Amino acid sequence: MSTVTVDLTDPGLWARPDVGEIVADLRSRAPVHRTETALDGPVWSVLGYHLGSRVLTDAATFSSTGGSLLGTGGTPAGAGKMMALSDGPRHRELRAPVLPYFSPKGVRTTADRITELAAEVVESAVEQETVDLVDVLATVPLVVMCDLFGIPGDDRDLVVAVCDEAFLAQTPDARRAGHQKLLPYLFEKVVQRRKNPGDDLISTLATHRIKNRLLPIEDVVFNLDNIVVGGVQTVRHTAAMSIWALMSHPDAWHQLKDADLDLATDELLRYTSVGLHVLRTATTQVELGGHVIDAGDKVAVWTWSADHDTAVFDRPHELVLDRSPNRHLALGVGAHYCVGAPLAKAELKAIYAALLDQVAGLELDGEPVHNRSIINFGFDHLPVRLRAR
Repeated sequence: MSTVTVDLTDPGLWARPDVGEIVADLRSRAPVHRTETALDGPVWSVLGYHLGSRVLTDAATFSSTGGSLLGTGGTPAGAGKMMALSDGPRHRELRAPVLPYFSPKGVRTTADRITELAAEVVESAVEQETVDLVDVLATVPLVVMCDLFGIPGDDRDLVVAVCDEAFLAQTPDARRAGHQKLLPYLFEKVVQRRKNPGDDLISTLATHRIKNRLLPIEDVVFNLDNIVVGGVQTVRHTAAMSIWALMSHPDAWHQLKDADLDLATDELLRYTSVGLHVLRTATTQVELGGHVIDAGDKVAVWTWSADHDTAVFDRPHELVLDRSPNRHLALGVGAHYCVGAPLAKAELKAIYAALLDQVAGLELDGEPVHNRSIINFGFDHLPVRLRAR
């Protein structure tokens, strides 16, 4: 096998315009390979769709409890205490109380609110003419998530700022600092809602009982932290990257007007795959892609690569808005399939619909700036000029 010279854990790689060609070449040469990393030690990278799906659906062999993201530098504090870092019955116990908020039925109850919000956000952007699309589009998931949490309006700028820091900062220490700002805020809200619960998500988790015992406050806070950060960042970056993709493919922008938005949203999720990787830890020695992986080894599934695998997707580097079937991994697969997927899709569809309704065209109004992250594939800044319809 050819020597592997590409470091997938280098944030600068994912900001390169030729990253697609680089990753495709690496996937063909070394679909599973081992890399020595400074923070996580030896990591097995999985680039293909089928092997990636195998890892993500076999929790008995590839566990989430050792961490779900590279760059943590050790076992995270929330291991076994939060949905993203638990498996089996424990995962189901933590997932059960939040499911009603994110189920298709639950999302339908907020559909009108999401549609109105997206329309208002786009209307304001059109009035300004020149905006940073990353900041503009962040408003939709931020407001929706804060509504679900019952977070007052005065606190919402704080929440998005610390979410950015907690999820996108360049070093583990900086990311921990972000969480350390968000966690005390959530702790205070949990204590308040445990005494005086309402009909919001914080109250539901704060008063949730497992085997007749209240869920520990620490566990409640860890899960809320994960939900709000993921809920805001995933939609924010998928929306911005999607619009960039459509601007880069003018035919696709015109096709979107007549497209089935459900299919188009899934294709834009696949094409952008902003969650670059998912980490697992081997619980036993196992063969994977011709390699022997030992118990305790870290295994990173590179979602973006899997979702551009030519073995599964025809013309994967093209936007095919009516692609069907489209079993992408952008929102996960198996037991850890994103609990907020129906809500995220509803928000994205509302954003696309509002843009189609109000915007005749978009053009760059400055240099786009990719974020430097191996967690989220996105932009720090995407300055655009919008032409009103």
